[in-house]
Amino acid sequence: MSGTVQERVYLHKQIETMDLRELKDMQLKKLKAVVDRALRTEWYAGVLGKAGIRSGDDIRSLDDLRKIPFTAKNDLRDAFPSGLLSVDRDEIVRIHASSGTTGIPTVIYHTQGDLDNWTALTARSLTATGCTKKDVLQNMMSYGLFTGGLGVHYAAESIGMMVVPAGSGNTQRQFKLMKDFQTTTVHATPSYMLHLHSKMEDFGIRREDLKLARALVGAEPHSEDIRKKIEHLYGIDVYNSYGLSEMNGPGVAFECTEKQDMHLWEDAYIMEIINPETLEPVKEGETGELVLTTLDRVGTPILRYRTRDLTSVNPRPCPCGRTHRRIRRIIGRSDDMLIINGVNVFPSQIEEVIMGMNETGTNYQIVIEKNGALDRMIVKTEVSRELFSDNQRDLERLKQCIQDNLAVSISIKPKVELHQPGVLPVSEGKAVRVIDNR
Repeated sequence: MSGTVQERVYLHKQIETMDLRELKDMQLKKLKAVVDRALRTEWYAGVLGKAGIRSGDDIRSLDDLRKIPFTAKNDLRDAFPSGLLSVDRDEIVRIHASSGTTGIPTVIYHTQGDLDNWTALTARSLTATGCTKKDVLQNMMSYGLFTGGLGVHYAAESIGMMVVPAGSGNTQRQFKLMKDFQTTTVHATPSYMLHLHSKMEDFGIRREDLKLARALVGAEPHSEDIRKKIEHLYGIDVYNSYGLSEMNGPGVAFECTEKQDMHLWEDAYIMEIINPETLEPVKEGETGELVLTTLDRVGTPILRYRTRDLTSVNPRPCPCGRTHRRIRRIIGRSDDMLIINGVNVFPSQIEEVIMGMNETGTNYQIVIEKNGALDRMIVKTEVSRELFSDNQRDLERLKQCIQDNLAVSISIKPKVELHQPGVLPVSEGKAVRVIDNR
């Protein structure tokens, strides 16, 4: 586990430990500039014009940010393919895109300067977890239009780490690469880390065969119990991270070696937490929807983007000395809340119950279906090989225990199914935990 020597290592110390007043002055100056850039896009020229904003000089304080309308994912789709492009196309060196149910992707254009800034932010994040040039990073995220792979790849190289660009999937090959190149750091989804461990015995891998010291996990919300389970299974440090393609990708917020919530890099983003129904700011420390504004990106500036991710600000100073405020782990999305017979349920509540039990395995799934006029929830979870081979009475006792714990947590008592390890489907990318068949 992390030692005290690494807890005071910074990549950009002057910025990471900047006085909050200076940080806000920097934000205002950058906000004026990004509004000017946004006005050069076809989309924001219309949106800001209707709001009475003609130039960055109309923004006189950070409070004036509220004069700017929110931007939603559908707005990005409506602006496809180049309505949010603020520079000539020949200045663009890369795009990233994410697909959606409509079939129209959200596209982000990057200049070389944008990529350099993104790399610097993510490198700062890796350094905060204790990564150095002596480490070997095995990147098990997908490469391509998805931002997770390339974002961390270039950041790791920039601080001198040796990078193994493994990509996602092919579990047996992942273990071979770890052994051959003495991987110390992996970047993966938390669900894939759990899946990897479930396959170690199948491929004859022992923990002592690996040199792993830490895992950087992200791309899907996960509970503290998931983190603790991964740390226990591998005997390593696990660091939570947050990013989204609309804000570049990984490197928006990252835990430091204190592992007490994620520093959101406020020299590059303005953060707001709003009530997703009233759209008004919540009180500091209250849970709400995260809204972000890019401050440095030139190719595709985005103002007041509604991420739909639910979190809250940890207002306390971090022992690591970084002054950028921290957000707590994402508990879910404002549009992912399940309503089961009138009861509001977040998948994260179910995950906390399942992963907090020693008898359960590393994979689970939530299925929602209709039972006549009512909704029925089925929680499927794998259990350990040892328990599944024991007598039926122990399995029934565990099933009842899970049902009772869920009833306390979510106020309803779902049907619980227990499965052998490896039975439930595994995703090589983001885990698909909820199947809503209503």
